[in-house]
Amino acid sequence: MDQGRLSFLALHFIPGIGDYLVKQLVSYCGSAEQVFNTPNGKLLKIPGIGKITAEAIKTGKIFHQAENEIKKAEKEDTEILFFTDKKYPQRLKEIEDSPSILYYKGNINLNHPKSVAIVGTRQATDYGKEIVAQITESLKPHAAMIVSGLAFGIDIQAHKQSIKHNLPTVAVMGSGMDVVYPAVHKEVAKKITDHGALLTENHFGTKPDAHNFPARNRIIAGLCDALIVVEAAEKGGALITAEIANTYNKDVFAVPGSLGITYSEGCNKLIRNNKAVIYTSIKDLEYHLNWSIDEGHTIKNEKLELELSKFSDDEQKVLSLLKDKGSPMMIDELTIKSSLTPSHLASLLLTLEFGNVVKSLPGKQFTLAKK
Repeated sequence: MDQGRLSFLALHFIPGIGDYLVKQLVSYCGSAEQVFNTPNGKLLKIPGIGKITAEAIKTGKIFHQAENEIKKAEKEDTEILFFTDKKYPQRLKEIEDSPSILYYKGNINLNHPKSVAIVGTRQATDYGKEIVAQITESLKPHAAMIVSGLAFGIDIQAHKQSIKHNLPTVAVMGSGMDVVYPAVHKEVAKKITDHGALLTENHFGTKPDAHNFPARNRIIAGLCDALIVVEAAEKGGALITAEIANTYNKDVFAVPGSLGITYSEGCNKLIRNNKAVIYTSIKDLEYHLNWSIDEGHTIKNEKLELELSKFSDDEQKVLSLLKDKGSPMMIDELTIKSSLTPSHLASLLLTLEFGNVVKSLPGKQFTLAKK
């Protein structure tokens, strides 16, 4: 058994250690394995680590729990993905509160070129179900990955329609991989593993307790390029997911509904408060995400042979990042990866845009200009 992976998993069984502290420990100590070899004195100097946590790291019980979890994963045909793994979704890596571990069951590349989340009320109307069917069918030429939460209503309709149109779909669960909720969706969940994947951050045996679902919603929001709210009441999980997606600078869309209808109130409110773009057809999505069917399944920049020597060191840094990415980058991602201040980066991008080297896109995204 790989000691490094076992150590990473063991960290998750230490009481009081969440995703942030796991990443913090690994960052300070160099590796998960090294965390357990670090003296208490040094552990206590790590921000967020107190005496009780430091002592808990030294207990052997957590390794026994981790070993059992790996055995369960093998039995359930489930792969455990760590934050440092190549297969871990890149979109999630870019959000601050991303899970440090994911349980994955299926046969899909989680770094799919195009990803759309579809969410909404559990009390879906015939209108809502029809809209989901239209959206998924219109996404077929883009071969987009459809993300949702396996819940009643809009969620399960999104998964079913994805399967119908042979689109990859990811169901993010608010329970352990061995606890499909709601239970009546077990058959659909089984089909999803053939057409996509089941995904959760929860250990095996975790029950679908209420507090797990807001956490699940951040994964749904983090996994997508755009989130579409189809039907939603004035309050509920779909609106929470939309709020989270906005904080991640994702493009959020809402399907408008009739006035006075309960499950249209949430969507209309999002549009009214400028927290979502009105969704009327696939053209709205294509425009805001700069998607094109003609260019294949993903928008890629032509391989530009830039003479980087003509640019300043900071400009070279930005251009190299855009070239390596091969697709549009959000300004927040550029800020993090370039280590430049937001104001300086904005100034550089403006200069490069005036020079027709960089092109700005809707949603605060940037790409190399095509020659």
